[in-house]
Amino acid sequence: MTIKYMNSDLLHKSLKQHFGFGRFKGEQESIIHNILDGNNTFVLMPTGGGKSLCYQLPALMQEGTAIVISPLIALMKNQVDALRSYSSNDSITHFLNSSLNKAETTKVREDVLKGKTKLLYVAPETLTKEDNIEFFQQIKISFYAIDEAHCISEWGHDFRPEYRRLRPTIEKIGIAPIIALTATATLKVQHDIQKNLGIPNADLYKASFNRENLYYEIRPKVNATKEIIKIIKNNPRKSIIIYCLSRKKVEELAQTLQVNDIKALAYHAGMDANTRAKHQDEFLMEDVDVIVATIAFGMGIDKPDVRFVIHYDIPKSLESYYQETGRAGRDGGEGQCIAFYSYKDIQKLEKFMQGKPVAEQEIGKQLLIETASFAESSICRRITLLNYFGEDIEPCGNCDNCKYPKERFEGQEYVSIALETIQEMQEKFKAELIAEVIVGSENSEIKSHNLHLLKHYGAGSEHDVKFWTAVLRQSLIGRFIEKEIDNYGLIFLTELGEQFIKNPHPYTLIRHVNYEESEEEAQNNAMVSSSGDPKLVKMLKDLRKKIAKQKDIPPYVIFQDTSLDEMSIHYPLTEEELSNISGVGSGKVSRYGEPFLQLINQYVEDNQIERPDDLVVRTVVKKSGDKLQIIKSIDRQVPLNEIADSLGIELEALIKKLEAIVYSGTKIDIAYYIESEIDEDKIDDLFDYFMDVDDDNISDALDEFEEEGFTEDEIRLVRIMFISEVAN
Repeated sequence: MTIKYMNSDLLHKSLKQHFGFGRFKGEQESIIHNILDGNNTFVLMPTGGGKSLCYQLPALMQEGTAIVISPLIALMKNQVDALRSYSSNDSITHFLNSSLNKAETTKVREDVLKGKTKLLYVAPETLTKEDNIEFFQQIKISFYAIDEAHCISEWGHDFRPEYRRLRPTIEKIGIAPIIALTATATLKVQHDIQKNLGIPNADLYKASFNRENLYYEIRPKVNATKEIIKIIKNNPRKSIIIYCLSRKKVEELAQTLQVNDIKALAYHAGMDANTRAKHQDEFLMEDVDVIVATIAFGMGIDKPDVRFVIHYDIPKSLESYYQETGRAGRDGGEGQCIAFYSYKDIQKLEKFMQGKPVAEQEIGKQLLIETASFAESSICRRITLLNYFGEDIEPCGNCDNCKYPKERFEGQEYVSIALETIQEMQEKFKAELIAEVIVGSENSEIKSHNLHLLKHYGAGSEHDVKFWTAVLRQSLIGRFIEKEIDNYGLIFLTELGEQFIKNPHPYTLIRHVNYEESEEEAQNNAMVSSSGDPKLVKMLKDLRKKIAKQKDIPPYVIFQDTSLDEMSIHYPLTEEELSNISGVGSGKVSRYGEPFLQLINQYVEDNQIERPDDLVVRTVVKKSGDKLQIIKSIDRQVPLNEIADSLGIELEALIKKLEAIVYSGTKIDIAYYIESEIDEDKIDDLFDYFMDVDDDNISDALDEFEEEGFTEDEIRLVRIMFISEVAN
């Protein structure tokens, strides 16, 4: 039996002392107990669920230094600034990475060796350097925390190869408990993480992925720029992130917003580091309201009061969508997630996969099918999204499909046809091909497998493939069918599905929606607002912003909006009363409290305010439906190197010949091919890149465009066209 490190009273006392909170959220307390007991731990918790506190508090309570492996320099700085704001001692936490000069690095090492530093944030590249390994071997390490652990998995949406070298590095430094944390991980990704870190039997804590304060809405991509401007104009001074897939669209949209008197900035990996950092800081410091960005932006920030996350382009996967929308409303307040969708965007993304290895193409295509099904579904958005992560809930009432339900119809006949077709196809095929068999499509794949000879071939020809794809998707949600994890995307019948075939019963389906047509603008979803004194809240925010500028830190690092709201309700006049405000600990009182207390005291006196008798501490309401699901490790990973034939072999040979031609000085015109195979925005980005760099090294170009997922073949082809047009 596991012995708890300490009783709950002491743990709650430490929570209040260090962070100013009166109670834990969700499974935080159990997770922290498990870490303090020295156990390997896997934490799967949505954005805004409080993952950071799960390793920060035990690190502050234990002897030694916790090593936190984090993927981005900006994220480390953000975490360190936030943690220092809770303490009067800056040495309590440091980051160690390439951004530090020699003197700064020496200072960090001295503080760590003296035992002053309880949390040290490092990049995986920093951890693996030999001189750093020797340094880490000199200190007592309480545990290793791997943040954004989905970066480890080749099946994750943000794969980072250097993360896969963490386990051997840890063994060199010295074994200590390992805590892996992520906000998005399907069962496949989870298993890959645990296997690679060598913690297959880690205690799993899986919080609900349900973020009840987030409103999900998919709109047709009709006049999207105009619609976005309306949203921003109707929500003045609110922090908004807009995601686009290409750098070109980011620049265009940011400029359009600026000329419409909107304080907006662009952010993408093509900008120099100083400009990116400047734009990020201006957004965090609330000098601008809107950031228009590629996926290069987001993981590096911890801004709790983002009110809108808007997708101008639909993301490549549901994991990406969930991760990006999760950056809205992290403080539990308003969070609106609006995506503009056109099926043409899905087709464009499918083109991007051409030339990639076969296995990678198949995975990417399946992810796009999931995304398209989600966008076009009339089922509760939250049900669909949470089902993707293995969680069941009731309809949420807080998404467009719940608020504005679409036509429903009796679907028993259609579900029967779909399930019987899957059975007849021996459960060996994917949803798209199943739908094509049902409508009687004529293509080589159907004929090569003799599927045109099946009884159900053409059984649903009165409807199109989109209709049957929607039927299959709703059958998946209804648990009549499931997808193979090993053989990604293959559809098979569940016991419930087999029973439905034997004994069909009435089953309601929802009418497919044509997202190519315009529809009326949905009403803005008004969320909760402060119930306190709005005049005082504004004064407190102005003071917070002034102090933030003086200290060169984001305003929310000082006090979050929810704490300011509570101050405007209870009017604390003393340090003791201020420390009772949610989110305000003793460290924050001593560091920031005095000017806020002066302001509140003066405000109460000037306005002759009668304060409440008791300063009641507000707590975060536990979300309904939260439950712990411990899933046993089942390793069903599909190796990416099992590729029978790569379509890139012949193309690679051709590309080499074309390179020899243009580098010899001959001008050739392959624009007709490139423009049909590669997205126009990608071509423009690559042209701009090659125009600015000192040389056209392919490795450098691959590094530059890694986050956008450009393939080597795409870069080589555009380089050929560039050399031909510009140099020849």
